[in-house]
Amino acid sequence: MSKETYIVGVDIGTSSIRVVQAKLDQQSGKLSVIGASEVASSGMRRGVITDIEEAVSGISSALEKAERMTGVPVTMANISVGGNHISSQQSHGVIAVSRADGEITESDIVRCVDASQAISIPQNKEVLHVFPKTFTLDGQAGIRDPLGMSGIRLEVDTIIVQAGLPFVRNLTRSALQAGLEVGDLVLAPCAAAEAVLTKRQKDLGVCLVDLGAGTTSIAVYEEGDLLHTSVLPVGSMHITNDIAIGLRCSIETAEKVKLQYGHCDPKAVDKDEEIDLSQIDKTEEQSTLRSYVVEIIEARQEEIFRMVNNELKKISRDGKLPAGIVLTGGGAKLPGVVEFSKKHLRLPSLLGWPQNIVTIIDRVNDPSFATAAGLVLWGGKYNAGGSQQLGSVIKGIMSNQNVAKVRKWLKSFLP
Repeated sequence: MSKETYIVGVDIGTSSIRVVQAKLDQQSGKLSVIGASEVASSGMRRGVITDIEEAVSGISSALEKAERMTGVPVTMANISVGGNHISSQQSHGVIAVSRADGEITESDIVRCVDASQAISIPQNKEVLHVFPKTFTLDGQAGIRDPLGMSGIRLEVDTIIVQAGLPFVRNLTRSALQAGLEVGDLVLAPCAAAEAVLTKRQKDLGVCLVDLGAGTTSIAVYEEGDLLHTSVLPVGSMHITNDIAIGLRCSIETAEKVKLQYGHCDPKAVDKDEEIDLSQIDKTEEQSTLRSYVVEIIEARQEEIFRMVNNELKKISRDGKLPAGIVLTGGGAKLPGVVEFSKKHLRLPSLLGWPQNIVTIIDRVNDPSFATAAGLVLWGGKYNAGGSQQLGSVIKGIMSNQNVAKVRKWLKSFLP
């Protein structure tokens, strides 16, 4: 009889909290989604918690809806981390191989990755992830897996992702108060990448752009490794705010106008087409041109994509990623955004859907559920059957009972 494990992902966003619950068959390794829920989020601003009480209420409501669908209680989950407090930097670790015969063991690899964390970190920051890229053994660079090789000096290049300590604590506290044990804390764009990006895209070079409500997150991959990540403090909610100011209407009405009549290209809509706001909100009496609304949207989208392109310029990848741009998140559903991305980023662009997951629940097959679905895949990939946090796996020398976990984790980075 096969043993079943349940893995849950909770994406706590600025406008919505999404929960995906999946079942992992440990014998076959198959992961299938059995439940999903979505509720409006409150107590959040630009990806960080501003009111713990409201956040707890939202998390509890989302979990309750998921549990009613599946009949399986949720006690532990992987949770996404967002906000512009996220930063990343490259680092380098060097150690001397411990064995007399020079053979590289798992403990050597872990010590080497651990040595790369010997950097100055501000007191209000903590390490969220450490992603090893390539190893160098006695001057031979470009080694993906040095296990079993022989040498004297082992080096590693890593990407260290840091998060603001107060924001992480508030997030963890909110989950605990909602009765949820935290499995892994995962950077939101990295989680989304698990669901929407293919191995080939990561090898060729690709930029995932997660267009959220309060923030826009990016993750750049090349040769299978994470190259750069960033969270920008602008999202699709800012488009709604712009429409509300431009039309002098309520936020609720502006959101409905954006969803029903929004587009990224003014040339794609009829210049004389009018929007009667009274049909959307009875308290409104005015009408406006649709082209005017689209111009408002275009101006904010230009700002967002200019910021994305500036991030690519920082790593000299603007216009130079063969697999192009993959757009995901709720903001990616705005008509015309793919063509807009192609024009302003000068790269091939496409819409990213959760594709690496098996489900019969239609609502999961949506760009807005990419992060929540990715959190489930992250759990199945890195800690199947356990709650070992990725960040803690590579901190310090592992005991013998954890060597198998370390080896499995390292193998997941191989092509």
